[in-house]
Amino acid sequence: MKKYQIIYADPPWRYEHPPIGSKNRAIENHYPTMTIKNICALPIQNLYEKNCALFLWATAPKLKECLEVMGAWGFEYRTCMVWDKEIIGMGYWFRSQHELLLVGKVGKLSPPEPSNRISSVFKERRTKHSRKPEGVREYITKNYVNIPKIELFAREKTEGWDVWGNEVESDIDLKKLANLTRGSNEN
Repeated sequence: MKKYQIIYADPPWRYEHPPIGSKNRAIENHYPTMTIKNICALPIQNLYEKNCALFLWATAPKLKECLEVMGAWGFEYRTCMVWDKEIIGMGYWFRSQHELLLVGKVGKLSPPEPSNRISSVFKERRTKHSRKPEGVREYITKNYVNIPKIELFAREKTEGWDVWGNEVESDIDLKKLANLTRGSNEN
């Protein structure tokens, strides 16, 4: 099975609180969500090489859960970037205008060359619900040209990347991967 050195993921976080305003604001109206337990249980460890970086999206209310997922998948937290969406959104304590992109790693995959590093605050105007900024994927692609990359929970195919998700024709079968994991644990 193919292994990756870059994993880019935007899990469908489930929120336990009621939607703000009308029920048509509920996340489940846009896509099915997953519990933290189910996200953590995905057999991601079987997808990556011994040297790998994880770029994992989190909303501010899900920061704790995002770190939990990162650990469950076998990654060590390294740093984060803030995406300034340039448009204010909904929120309970604060009206959110940003998301976090956490970076974790396994092994010794190097960060981008110093001359290629960008600000930890990335500004790109928000578009469609939950759609991530193209500039971030382009940045990753530019800095990790000749290594295998996969986007988890992808909504569209990107050249040079494998994808997995319920809105795309996936390049991998996580159910098969999960069965392999269970089989190896039984031996």
